[in-house]
Amino acid sequence: MKKRLTTLTEWMKSYSIDAAFITSTENVFYLSGFYSDPHERLLGLAVFQESEPFLICPAMEKHDAKNAGWDDEIIGYSDIDQPWELVHKAVTKRIKNVRKIAIEKEHMNVERFEQMTNRFERATFLSVEEKMRKLRLIKDDQELQKITEACELADFAIETGVNEIKEGKTELDVLAAVEFALKQKGVSEMSFSTMVLTGANAASPHGAPGLTKIQKGDFVLFDLGVIVDGYCSDMTRTVAYYDINEKQQEIYETVLTAQKAALNRCKPGITCAEVDLTARRIIAEAGYARFFPHRLGHGLGISVHEYPSLNETNPLPLEEGMVFTIEPGIYVPTVAGVRIEDDVVVTKDSFKVLTKYPKELQIIK
Repeated sequence: MKKRLTTLTEWMKSYSIDAAFITSTENVFYLSGFYSDPHERLLGLAVFQESEPFLICPAMEKHDAKNAGWDDEIIGYSDIDQPWELVHKAVTKRIKNVRKIAIEKEHMNVERFEQMTNRFERATFLSVEEKMRKLRLIKDDQELQKITEACELADFAIETGVNEIKEGKTELDVLAAVEFALKQKGVSEMSFSTMVLTGANAASPHGAPGLTKIQKGDFVLFDLGVIVDGYCSDMTRTVAYYDINEKQQEIYETVLTAQKAALNRCKPGITCAEVDLTARRIIAEAGYARFFPHRLGHGLGISVHEYPSLNETNPLPLEEGMVFTIEPGIYVPTVAGVRIEDDVVVTKDSFKVLTKYPKELQIIK
């Protein structure tokens, strides 16, 4: 954590920034090791060029912050305190004349921004988002280990779900079995709301599981992720229940071909746009361009969706240590919905797939 804070303070010095105030759960965790979702309450980490940083959080979480390894000042506040007054006091104790403050403009709401501007009237506010995205872009060995463990649990979850498929079971029946099995393995939190979609519902990229029953001839789509020590996995598999028709099989094989081709483009120096277009061209050539409505993938780490975006306009070159998803899909209403998603890390001269569950077409009987 100290190394990450040092990198941030060096950036602050280069732009003559007096203080950075980090407020998102993910970035506070990245810089401090303390993970908290305080809901409507204020969570913040103040960083300075030379002075000691401080963490502010609800008083009931102060002990948790210490246990997480934060050994600098922690300001705990009660529900009747005014936390912004405490922030102002702690900042001005370190710097009398604050001129430049870096904040997360995409995260901070208007009410909180007004609280800051009312107390630091002479300060100008810059964005710290781009710097934080770049800091989190390349994963270190510890981060990769946690993501790998999260991917192994995602593999287990998919396997569990596939084994639960039976005619007449609902999407929520299967979903409940998957999450119960994960709870038995000690998983307390998913990366996002688990999706189990069957039949026509699988053709909705962000569908909501319900009481739809699995029937013969349906695809069943699983999209899920697991959190391990603050790091996420995100994985999708689509399987068939009993025999499917030729059109459904064509759609599946097109997605699989596109996904494998995109994976094989992943190596240092290749741009995000090139990887996306590799899959997109294959899907377009098969006649399904308009049925692939989303980007090919996204960065993965503390957040399930983070930098970079793998889309057809992003010129960012891949680098060793980047982790992201590769997830092409084809969604044809009333016909079929298929998505295949893996989590990938870029290696020195190639790539490694972290999600291992088989993706060749499975017909469950």
